[in-house]
Amino acid sequence: MDDGTGRAPRIVVGVDGSPAAEQALRWAVRQAGLVGGTVDALIAWDYPTGYGWPSPILEGVDLEGDARRCLAEAVGKVTGGDGQVRQLVVQGHPAAALLEASEGADLLVVGNRGHGGFAEALLGSVGQHCVHHGRCPVVVVRPDSDREPAKDR
Repeated sequence: MDDGTGRAPRIVVGVDGSPAAEQALRWAVRQAGLVGGTVDALIAWDYPTGYGWPSPILEGVDLEGDARRCLAEAVGKVTGGDGQVRQLVVQGHPAAALLEASEGADLLVVGNRGHGGFAEALLGSVGQHCVHHGRCPVVVVRPDSDREPAKDR
């Protein structure tokens, strides 16, 4: 199905290796199947800095390679490796990278929280930034484990 422009709808999804991101990727792939769209899965990486300089502790660490492997693993797990998802590995801040990649997209999909921040937060900083600054509709997906009723402690 096309959107009247002669092109398939494009869905961009953020991946960071977290359960929420995996669920977001699963949702995006399913949605793309429903609308005849394409999926661009994006992971962002950057060098941690101290006072504006890259940390010397990172010598010999392949952050880009680690990000590439993390993304490939998530895509393989969700799709079974059928190659239907375009994988994008970008250096930079995740929110900025997602907003740039979603320029002209039909939908941006993010998990409700990633690896950083507070475990009890309802929405992570990247998701919140995308919701407030996205130039296309933004879907925030919670992992299945978040949907279970709270148990007495």
